[in-house]
Amino acid sequence: MKGNRIIMGWFKKKSKQDRKTPSEQKTHKATEVFEEDETVTINMFQESDEGIPGYPAGFQSEPDSGFVRHLRKGLSKTREFLTTDIENLFKSGTTMEDLWEEIEERLITSDIGVQTTMDIMENISKKFPKISNPDQLKAVLKEEIISLLNTQTAAPEKATAKPHVVMIVGINGVGKTTTIGKLAAKSSDEGKKVLIAAADTFRAAAIEQLVIWAEKAGADIVRHRDNADPAAVAYDGVEAAVARGKDIVFVDTAGRLHTKISLMEELKKIRRALSKKIPDAPHEVLLVLDATTGQNALSQVRLFNNAIGVTGIALTKLDGTAKGGIVVSICSTFDIPLKYIGVGEQLEDLHDFDPALFADALF
Repeated sequence: MKGNRIIMGWFKKKSKQDRKTPSEQKTHKATEVFEEDETVTINMFQESDEGIPGYPAGFQSEPDSGFVRHLRKGLSKTREFLTTDIENLFKSGTTMEDLWEEIEERLITSDIGVQTTMDIMENISKKFPKISNPDQLKAVLKEEIISLLNTQTAAPEKATAKPHVVMIVGINGVGKTTTIGKLAAKSSDEGKKVLIAAADTFRAAAIEQLVIWAEKAGADIVRHRDNADPAAVAYDGVEAAVARGKDIVFVDTAGRLHTKISLMEELKKIRRALSKKIPDAPHEVLLVLDATTGQNALSQVRLFNNAIGVTGIALTKLDGTAKGGIVVSICSTFDIPLKYIGVGEQLEDLHDFDPALFADALF
C-alpha cells in the first residue's frame, strides 16, 4: 500500500464547519443562588448572544428510538461517505491495490485518524485477504470498528459518600455549559438532588446560562461575583451541597483565562479545593469535546489528562457538520471511557454512549 501518498493527500484536504447563528434574546427568571455566606435572590437575567439555542419547552426526554433517529441523522454524511463510495469503488472495476488505498483514505478523512486506520486495514488484510463485494467489505469494516469501540470498559463506580462531585472541564465553545444543564436535568429526572457550582467566573454568560439551566432542572446553584476565585466557588459549592444533603454536584470550570495564570494550574487549584472539603473529590473529571474539531480533540484529551486526570469524555456536536470517525479514534487511542455523545442542542440529544448503537448508525 502506498500509505505515504495517501496521508499526504489527506493533509491537503480541508473541511468546512458550519457556524451556528446566535439565538434570539430571551429573558428568564432565575432561581435562588448561594453567594459566599449569603443566600440572595436574583430576579431576572437576560440571556447573552450565546444563549441556549433550541432549548426544549419541557424536560421529558424522547424514547431511545428518538435518539437513534437523531444519531442516524447526525452521522448521515459520514455513513454516505463510507458506504456509498465503497459500493461505487466495486462498480468501477478498481484493482484490489487501488481499492485498499482508497478505503484507507476514506477512513482517514472521516476522522478515524492515520494510526487507527492503518491498524484497521492491517487487521482486515490478515483476517480477510479476499473480499469480493461491497457488502462483505462493509460488514468487515463494521466488525473492526465495533471491536475498537468495545475496547473501552468504564471502571465500576466506587461507592462514595454524598455528594458525588463531578468536575466538568474543556476549552471554551465545546458546550460545557449546555452539557452540565443536560446532565443536571437527567440527574433530577432520576430523582437525585442536584447542585451546580458556577466556577467559570471569567465568562459572565456562562454563569447566566447555568442559572437558567438550574431553574429548568430544578437544581440549586452556587455562584460568586464575576471574576471571583473559581476555587472558592467550587469549595463553597461542595460545602453547600453537604449542608443541603445533595446527591450530586456539577462543577463548571473555565476554558480560557484572561490572566497570566495558566488554565491547567487553575484547574489543579480547583481540584485541591474540592478535596479539602471531601478528600476523594472530585469523583469524576468529565472532559467535554467538540466533535467538529476532528483530530484536534485528541490533543485536548492528552493536554487535560496529563494535567488533571480525565475519567470520562463527553463528545458534543456530533451532527452533520462533524465526522463520526472521531469517536472511533478517541476510543482506540485512549483508555478513558467515552460516556456521552451529543448530536444536537435539544435535551434528548445527549445520551449515554452505546458502541453497538453507534456502529449501527454509522453503517
